[in-house]
Order: sequence, then structure tokens, then C-alpha cells
Amino acid sequence: MRIVGGKYKGRIFTPNKKFSARPTTDLAKEALFNILTNSYHFSEMKVLDLFSGTGSIGYEFISRGAEAVTLVEKNPGHVRFIHDVVEKLGITNAQIVRDDVFRFLKYCRQDFDIIFADPPFDAPWLDKIPTTVFEANVLREGGLLILEHPKSYEFTKWPNFAELRQYGKVNFSFFR
Repeated sequence: MRIVGGKYKGRIFTPNKKFSARPTTDLAKEALFNILTNSYHFSEMKVLDLFSGTGSIGYEFISRGAEAVTLVEKNPGHVRFIHDVVEKLGITNAQIVRDDVFRFLKYCRQDFDIIFADPPFDAPWLDKIPTTVFEANVLREGGLLILEHPKSYEFTKWPNFAELRQYGKVNFSFFR
């Protein structure tokens, strides 16, 4: 896993072989952050990274100067890996939460400018994520939800859907 831009650009971290998360590809991350960089100033943004896995997307936001990033992941091995990377980089503006995403959203009292969700592609509840996020009222007015998903899911007719971007096998649906 490589950080593709910002302060920590080029830093590489390798999870062990037992790691079960599927990190977002470098190509997809670069494309996503090219879009976001042209529209947002990260320095005043609070970001929520759901289903953090390796923490890759959270590190990209931090590397680009996000004010604060909350990473939510329930797998203890993945949480340890995220803690290790945060410590190695000396990051002080990351909050790591070990919890089930749906439970976290139910009790979360914060709100965020950008929410990124990268659930397991084979999760049978993947299509419930946009509705759950909007019902939790954790996205600030004018905020953006980005959902990474496989081609087999179609969100263009969902409420708040704004745009779809495709990069190989990776799809990003944007909701406002």
C-alpha cells in the first residue's frame, strides 16, 4: 500500500499476509483525489473513513492536510495495522475507532464534510450504506459521501446521488 499524494507521498506500508482487506488501487486513489483536490480545501475538513481496512484513504486525506480524520474499522488486526502506520508517520489528527460501522453511525454525535465508505465488495448489505449514512445525520450540509463499490451495484436512481466514476473494477458513487 502506497500513499499517492501530499505530505507523505511515496511512503509504503505492507500489511502482513493474513490481512483480509482489499485496499483501493493506486490508480483509483489518484483519480479520486484529483477530483477532490479540484473542489475542496482539505485543511478545514473533517473526514470519516468507514470500513477503513488498511487506512489507505484516511492517510491520503491526512497527507493532503485534512483537519481531522476518523477511521472506523472492526477487524482488530486491521486496527492494529492502522495504529502502527499512524504512529510511524507521527500523525496526531487521526481518531481510530474499532467498531462495527452500522453501530458507530447509530451512536455517532459528530458530523463530517466528507465520508468515504469502502465496504467489502461481497457484503450483502452494501446497498444499505447510503441510506444509513444519510439517516444517521453525520454528513454536514453541503457534504459529500463517496461509496466505493463493484460494477454490480447501481446507485444512479438513489436519493442524493450526484455522480458515478469508474476506474477499472473500482466504482465511486458520489452522494450530496
